[in-house]
Amino acid sequence: MAQEMKIEIVKKETIKPSSPTPHNLKSFKLSLLDQLSPVAYGPLVLFYPNNVSEVTLTEERSHQLKKSLSEALTRFYPLAGRIKDNLFIECNDEGAVYVEARVNALLSNFLDQPNLEILKLLLPIKVESPEAATGCLLLVQASFFECGGLAIGVCMSHKLADASTLSTFIKVWAATALGLGHTVVPDFSAATRYPPRDFSAQSPAAAMEMKIVKRVTKRFVFDGPKMRALKAKVTSGSVQRPTRVEAVTGLIWNCARKASKLSSGISKLSMVSQSVNIRKRVVPRLPQTSIGNLVGYYTAMAEESGIELNSMELVSRLRKGMVEFNEIHSKRLQGDIVFEAICEYFKEIENIMRRDDINLFICTSLCNFGIYEIDFGWGKPIWVNIPFDILKNFASLIDTKEGDGVDAWISLSEEDMALFERDPELLAFASLNPNVFGPVTRRSSL
Repeated sequence: MAQEMKIEIVKKETIKPSSPTPHNLKSFKLSLLDQLSPVAYGPLVLFYPNNVSEVTLTEERSHQLKKSLSEALTRFYPLAGRIKDNLFIECNDEGAVYVEARVNALLSNFLDQPNLEILKLLLPIKVESPEAATGCLLLVQASFFECGGLAIGVCMSHKLADASTLSTFIKVWAATALGLGHTVVPDFSAATRYPPRDFSAQSPAAAMEMKIVKRVTKRFVFDGPKMRALKAKVTSGSVQRPTRVEAVTGLIWNCARKASKLSSGISKLSMVSQSVNIRKRVVPRLPQTSIGNLVGYYTAMAEESGIELNSMELVSRLRKGMVEFNEIHSKRLQGDIVFEAICEYFKEIENIMRRDDINLFICTSLCNFGIYEIDFGWGKPIWVNIPFDILKNFASLIDTKEGDGVDAWISLSEEDMALFERDPELLAFASLNPNVFGPVTRRSSL
């Protein structure tokens, strides 16, 4: 399929805000957390089937997307600007990039067994592009399939946006297409809470640069029934109601840890770093529509101490790490001590990455963001995914369409993946790259 399916770029243009940014808003300060974020783009691809009997005119959908994008940029005006010196955004209305493409295949052909390399071609720019630091902050690619199906690939600079920001913007963009964009008000006060600093010397986040490493990335899906069974398996006295993210992360961590030990023949200290949305965890709370990198991180550890560690125990350690974060670290993410708290985290991660006796696994999640509710006027998406695979020992999680499962891309070394994907414990709950539709979904209109 990778050789047969071709994606042709037919148009590339700049979309500017529908109204010019007022003079008093021409300079937008980055927050400290934005400054310390890695140079990369946050990607998302949404797939929409053709739900009508006739193939909807490509020009109509494309026009609707561009018009509503222009209007949404007026409200999210920093996204149309350019970052200067990692300190502020010059809101000069240079605009966002809009790419239009044609795919010489049916949407159903791709969704039967999603191919990561093709999925990445549905994005307007490479995730690891250095343009995220000084170039365009928002790029969109609308890829039209022969059947009338559509893939909307969005890349937003991580220097301004976390997963919540990306989700908020796309929701407002879609609502704008329906004439409802005024219902969500973005909040731009993050820099007031976390003022930027002048990093003339090396940033403490230098160790977190996105460096491409050799890895193998595969998709595993935990559907609703298997998810319920997995949550029951990892339930314990300390975690009586595990979340989907906790259950899946604990299982993936355990299986990856076992694979690493078997492939190397060495017992290493194993750690997980999990990103956390801090908007509702800091005091006072930040609005859920706050724009910026408002995330914190917690770690959990699994030492080889002779104690038999299983997924249940690892879920307990994940929950303990979260509780400690909520009780201690979130309180440190405020006031004058936030810089010291963040520097301490990056220093810890840098030290871990330099050690050969520690295996660090990073997990990020877009679960529970309501992504499958995003409707531009032609129905809700049939599939949404995150084509991010530039790091090794990395997992990106997102909801399944039904909302009760988890769709995961997992990146490991080639040696570790060969063992990981055959682990009976993993395969008891996960399917390797199944079709998106499920056994009963009709595909005639795709």
